[in-house]
Amino acid sequence: MRPGSGERETEDLMMSDAGKIKAVFFDVDGTLLSHKQNDVPKSTRIALHKLREKGILTVVATGRHMIEFTKLPVGNIDFDGYLMLNGQLLLDSSRSVYAGTPIDEGEMKILAGIFNRKKIPFALIGANDRYINYVDDTVIRTQAETKGTVPTIGDYHGEKIYQILAFVPDDEKRVLEELLDECSITSWNDTGIDIIPKGGGKSSGIQKFLDEHGMDRSEIMAFGDGENDIDMLQFAGIGVAMGNAGDIVKAAADYVTDSVDDNGIENALRHFGLID
Repeated sequence: MRPGSGERETEDLMMSDAGKIKAVFFDVDGTLLSHKQNDVPKSTRIALHKLREKGILTVVATGRHMIEFTKLPVGNIDFDGYLMLNGQLLLDSSRSVYAGTPIDEGEMKILAGIFNRKKIPFALIGANDRYINYVDDTVIRTQAETKGTVPTIGDYHGEKIYQILAFVPDDEKRVLEELLDECSITSWNDTGIDIIPKGGGKSSGIQKFLDEHGMDRSEIMAFGDGENDIDMLQFAGIGVAMGNAGDIVKAAADYVTDSVDDNGIENALRHFGLID
């Protein structure tokens, strides 16, 4: 967990902060959605309902596009906001886009060149569409592991792009990091990475949401399990890592709960007194 002046003191501070929580942000895969069950655990659905009954906002913060989100078992749950594409595209409770941060035009020239050369499977994601340059076994396997769908093959015509998915092993990830000055890269799978604007990420999207609702970061809690959740967990007043998260994610959190399959969300919300 995050370094502090002592585990007991840190715990006491978190418990006192929990009383002023006004919104809770949730990653989807491995947090709200169990890939083992291919569903949102019943305990999580009940916990979300209890939060909203108490007037605490529930907000999705995911790397997925709304096109994919609506097809998942979590897609039939109502939330008070949706931060899609790792916070690069913000939607309100009616799922209408109201803010976004596209990738820098200069960087898109480099990325478009890679896309057009078709040496790396690249999926470009705009506000209303997503498409890929070509599909290979790595794309199919990676998407199957995360219950994702394979984008249709398409061409780039200069439209605004908010996120790029690249299906590559770690060594190729490092090559991309050296090429791009105005983008950030995070992994969500052994062979899947997100490319977003530098300075972007879930915490950036959350800040826009807070500005819109007149809230402070000390008034929010966040749940996550992946590398692309780290900035969100560190940004939130209380950051909670799922028990199924990797060690690097757990180290960035204030509190580690049980896994998604062991009622992790419900147990953490009860621990902090947000639900009965």
